Amino acid sequence: MAYNAHLGRIGIWASALRTDDAARRPQVEEAAAELEELGYGTLWLGGSPSPDMAYRLLAATSRATVGTSILSIWQHAAPEVAARHAQLTDEFGGRFLLGLGVSHDEAKSGATLDHPLVNRPYSAMRSYLDVLDNAPRGVPAAQRALAALGPKMLKLAADRSLGALPYLVTVEHTSEARSVLGAEPLLAPELKVVLQPRGADRAEARGTARDYLSHYLALANYRNSLLRLGFAESDFDGGGSDRLVDAVFAIGDAEAVRARVDEFFAAGADHMALQVVTANTGTDLPRGEWRTLAEALPLHG
Repeated sequence: MAYNAHLGRIGIWASALRTDDAARRPQVEEAAAELEELGYGTLWLGGSPSPDMAYRLLAATSRATVGTSILSIWQHAAPEVAARHAQLTDEFGGRFLLGLGVSHDEAKSGATLDHPLVNRPYSAMRSYLDVLDNAPRGVPAAQRALAALGPKMLKLAADRSLGALPYLVTVEHTSEARSVLGAEPLLAPELKVVLQPRGADRAEARGTARDYLSHYLALANYRNSLLRLGFAESDFDGGGSDRLVDAVFAIGDAEAVRARVDEFFAAGADHMALQVVTANTGTDLPRGEWRTLAEALPLHG
């Protein structure tokens, strides 16, 4: 499908690619250029990045798509986003994909926009998309995608965007999401990865995973999504049960990660956004791990 050529089969999701720190920009730009050379089709800016952060990665690359995953509608005004999208499209030939999301309830307290629909996220997203549609230079549906977990937001993603960018999901969620979306819309789940040598102690890798996962398990939208998938409240204790950790992470060597990625593709994913989790995920640029994965993953087919 056309969007597979646009995004590639595998992308890298990293909040460390998002920076306003001038001292870190050369490192980030060098890492972005290497990711492109390794063959990753899309660089996903984690968190709530601004379009200006996407600009820096676009300028550092020549072929890769750069996507926001996700830009929070509570922190960025739609008219300004539409205008900046037009500028990026003109300068970089359509390599920018605007990933949008309503984030989570706990993040709304830090919202910079006084939005009348702050307690109605689905309606707020519909309203935001209306503004993008009607801006002087509108954002075409094919150049935007939505963070979506539940059926309503998935349906909205199918109807009014390129598709869905689900975060912290399982193979089972991917199968269910595909049934809601239908055959054509993009389905690009994020998958967390903890790389370890073959035969290494899995308990240590699960510890790294739990240290990172515990933040998300405190957020209601992710807890509710996981409960819908059949997990219990007890699975959230202590940073996540073994069952939960193994469902939302790929843990092991590069071949084990490849096997997990293949499961998501078999369940209906078009593109996988891989996030390498380390002891310092928010700031690390794990270039060694990205190189290792590039040798094992189907980056070009």
